[in-house]
Amino acid sequence: MDLRRYRTEDLPALARLFGETVRRVNIRDYTPAQAEAWAAGEADLLTRDDWFRRLYTLVAEIDGQIAGYGNVDATGYLDHLFVRWDCQGRGIATAICDALEEHCRDLGLEAVTVHASKTALPFFLHRGYRVEWEQQVPVRGQVLTNYAMRKELRR
Repeated sequence: MDLRRYRTEDLPALARLFGETVRRVNIRDYTPAQAEAWAAGEADLLTRDDWFRRLYTLVAEIDGQIAGYGNVDATGYLDHLFVRWDCQGRGIATAICDALEEHCRDLGLEAVTVHASKTALPFFLHRGYRVEWEQQVPVRGQVLTNYAMRKELRR
């Protein structure tokens, strides 16, 4: 697996990966209506090249195919971390998250925060993130539960 910075030509593949992952993986923790409302954000991502470029966005490739991506902003907010549905359980999310956390350390940040889905909650708990609160987030007529989490960074 190779990690590299995001490029504009990645945008269609990342948007598709996002939608497919929500529909095929997150569906186990959300209702079909909730998952579809969330996955509909795939179309919005196609207009967000500037956002991907503004954040520190990493793309994971396996054999030249995009297998996952993640990003973090300059405050340490980890916004997206998605691994393609057929690449789950291969250490991709771990590698991306390790690199994003290291980037935050390099910026001199004391912590990383994330709003983790029900699906991602065990992953982040295992990495030492702590739940600060549970929240209900309205998304296209549905309400999705996620968790505001924080991890203190060690130098």
